[in-house]
Amino acid sequence: MPLHSGLAGQRVLVTAASQGIGFAAAKAFLEEGARVVINGSDSRRLEAALSRLRPLGTVSGVVGDLAQRADLERLVGEAQKTLGGIDTLVYVTGSPAPGTFMEQSFESWQAAASLLTVSPAYLAQRVAEGMVAAKTPGRLVFSASFAIREPIPNIATSNVCRIAIAGLVRTLARELGPKQIRVNGVLPGYIGTDRVRHVFEDAGRRRGISAEAAQAALVQEIPLGRIGSPEELARAFVFLGSDMSSYVTGALLPVDGGILRSVG
Repeated sequence: MPLHSGLAGQRVLVTAASQGIGFAAAKAFLEEGARVVINGSDSRRLEAALSRLRPLGTVSGVVGDLAQRADLERLVGEAQKTLGGIDTLVYVTGSPAPGTFMEQSFESWQAAASLLTVSPAYLAQRVAEGMVAAKTPGRLVFSASFAIREPIPNIATSNVCRIAIAGLVRTLARELGPKQIRVNGVLPGYIGTDRVRHVFEDAGRRRGISAEAAQAALVQEIPLGRIGSPEELARAFVFLGSDMSSYVTGALLPVDGGILRSVG
């Protein structure tokens, strides 16, 4: 039987989508025929992204800071009003600056916890409330990192705080499953974004080598022999955010070129 995403006409909210992974996810959903609302914290970048996405389909944007409760509530409200409801939430967010555990301040831990733990949980709650009220068989898809299985050197706050996504996915899969709302997560590996470039620059600085040399050394550890593209990662969001994964919930899908060594 051929696979069909069933996304034509579906209503999708993608956060942090003015660039990088979020942008690629929004583009992929539009290409499948979905109607999409994207979010970004910078109005100029958001408008630039919208200008690139509009030729692909129906898309609009909402400016908002994912670390602010009022912005999260406004984001959900405007997306529901624009789309007439939400069928799929794709939660993507930026990452804290690189740094070891001992380099982090109290404020940096607070900021990371807000962005990587509190915000996805609160946004999911607001979106799920609308799905339950409308009896929508929805999908919640969260982007985390393979670092929640195997911590990455020098990104301590991300290693620690993103683990909450695993607990959120497993908890909501059980609580919302009876309401026909599926909840899954994606664990990206090294994907070709500005964020990963900054990680390589930081790694190179600490080792006294160039960012290019740091990347080359890392690539040797990836079985597929290269870093991934945002477009390749976006396919996982489409799979988990569509009918193609109709019997999948509570899953954490690595998209990492095989770099994870752990069995569990």
